[in-house]
Amino acid sequence: MPLNLITEQWIPVVDKFGSRRIIAPWEMADMSLQRPDWPRGDLNIACLELLVGLVFMADPPASRDDWVARVQPDPERLKGKLAPYAPAFNLTGEGPLFLQDLEPLDGSPNPVDMLFIDSAGANTAKKNADLMVHRDRYRGLDLPLAAMALHTFQAHAPSGGAGNRTSMRGGGPMVTLVDPGQGLWSIIWANVPNGMPAALSELPWMNPTRVSDNNQVVLPPQGQRFSVEAFFGVPRRLHLVVEGDVITGVVQKPYGTNYGIWMHPLSPYYRIKAGEEPLPVHPKAGSFGYRNWLGILAQSRDAELAERAHCVNLWEQRSRKEASVILAGWSMDNMKPRDFVHSVQPLIDLPEDETICLIGLVTAADNAAIALRGSLVPVLAKGEGLEAEREAFYAATEPAFVGCLAALKMGESIEEVYACWLKVLRSEVLSRFDALSLSAIDQRDTSDIEKIVNARRALTGTFAGYGKFGRLLFEALEKEPPKAKGKAA
Repeated sequence: MPLNLITEQWIPVVDKFGSRRIIAPWEMADMSLQRPDWPRGDLNIACLELLVGLVFMADPPASRDDWVARVQPDPERLKGKLAPYAPAFNLTGEGPLFLQDLEPLDGSPNPVDMLFIDSAGANTAKKNADLMVHRDRYRGLDLPLAAMALHTFQAHAPSGGAGNRTSMRGGGPMVTLVDPGQGLWSIIWANVPNGMPAALSELPWMNPTRVSDNNQVVLPPQGQRFSVEAFFGVPRRLHLVVEGDVITGVVQKPYGTNYGIWMHPLSPYYRIKAGEEPLPVHPKAGSFGYRNWLGILAQSRDAELAERAHCVNLWEQRSRKEASVILAGWSMDNMKPRDFVHSVQPLIDLPEDETICLIGLVTAADNAAIALRGSLVPVLAKGEGLEAEREAFYAATEPAFVGCLAALKMGESIEEVYACWLKVLRSEVLSRFDALSLSAIDQRDTSDIEKIVNARRALTGTFAGYGKFGRLLFEALEKEPPKAKGKAA
């Protein structure tokens, strides 16, 4: 039987009592629901994006006042608002099909594995090079799982060879979702942008594919940063192959929609230089810690270069209540997935002067970490060893960073917080350096010992304000660096 993604129950969820059930999209407005329950983390994140997109498509708030008035959900209203869109949300069958080309595609089907970012591509499998990715895990997908995998793939599509376009946020974008902590509906409603209901014709698969064989670029509607298509982009030209109630393959053709300058409301952006085109932030491998906050959870020092996700800014305009932010996405090395990053962090709500202090704390830590990394060059091989120590430094100082923020909220002065943080950074950097470099130093060559001694001397000077990174560290903490010797006072 065909599956309609608007009218039928197909989304697995867990309620607040731990019970699992299957819902139709309009049932997301049930306050007893806690979260989606797909078998993969990336599907769960994409499912939240899908549900936000459905509400934005059918019944978005018109203004802040409208958003506040409708915080308590109305399932029957949502059911009625979604109903007219049902013709666009058939997964299989005749006519327009969800996120697929309007016309059937010719060609040999690929395995359904291709819908998952961490699956081996045909060329990778042929070369037997699928060490960090996987092949032949999914011989067939039931219709609900195929629908969710299809949406996840189109929303996060990585590089895929000549003509196979990435998503409008590039491959493996960082997703940020405000979570007020009151279950599924609170997450959805917190992240729905203001707007007006979309027309069916605004869904891209309701129209012929805008091919990009000559690098044609599709821009957002004039005067807008995004439209409903941000939630339902079609960078890949795909058609599902169905046998009974199982999806057994995917036909793909190159040169789907090539998106340019879209600002997805659920992702942060940055610019290399002020005035340049914004670029989506992508997750880095490893844990997400305080060093990643600027421009994602808190404003950066230069708002022209880093912009938090629209949903995060919108939450601060709509509500002053405490909330967390879910951060997730695939860390990619070009076409290769490294790991799926998932973290929940507090949404920072500080007065302007304390926000500036937070920026100073992170900036100071960044310069301390760079100084540590440079000092360890005589001790560790370049590359992963140095980066691992830098990551370990951030992890070790995270509790103290959280303590500094708590002290700010308790009324401690910014000067006192800065002074405490400088001591923390100095202690951690020097102890890490000593542990790695002074062990068995008597067994090293004389030239190596000299390099280590000089590196420690320079490192100590950094925390007294000397050298490039010492000066930058002091400036971040609003501390006057020492004057260079020989210059008049």
